[in-house]
Amino acid sequence: MTFKIVKLTVGKGKTTGDEKKGEWIKRYYQVEIEIQDEHDIEIAKASVEGLIDGWLTGQGQTPEKRESWDASKIEWIQAEGSKGPYERSEDVNNLEFKAMLKDLASHSGKTQRNGYFYWTFQNGSTVGRKKRK
Repeated sequence: MTFKIVKLTVGKGKTTGDEKKGEWIKRYYQVEIEIQDEHDIEIAKASVEGLIDGWLTGQGQTPEKRESWDASKIEWIQAEGSKGPYERSEDVNNLEFKAMLKDLASHSGKTQRNGYFYWTFQNGSTVGRKKRK
């Protein structure tokens, strides 16, 4: 009998807290990946373990730390730049826009989300977005 590994699931957890106060925080992350070549399983496992370790130590961007905002609730205007058409927004009174600016600031003014590349202009209050191919 022969077997071929096609998926790998790696999970790790960590409990931190104050025993005197009886306050405990339990965190557990589990990642499932597809293996293209089963010879790469050890490399894939080590990579995923490193990713999870980063989340557990606070050095990585964990899923629950990601800012939540909805770009469809932001007013976008068509514009033309030196690299072609894009959309821009200065919807500063919109809570979704404010959350987006905060998220962009935490990523040095650039991020990708839902098939779009977003960036902050130098003025800090204008955001551009362009559909990724």
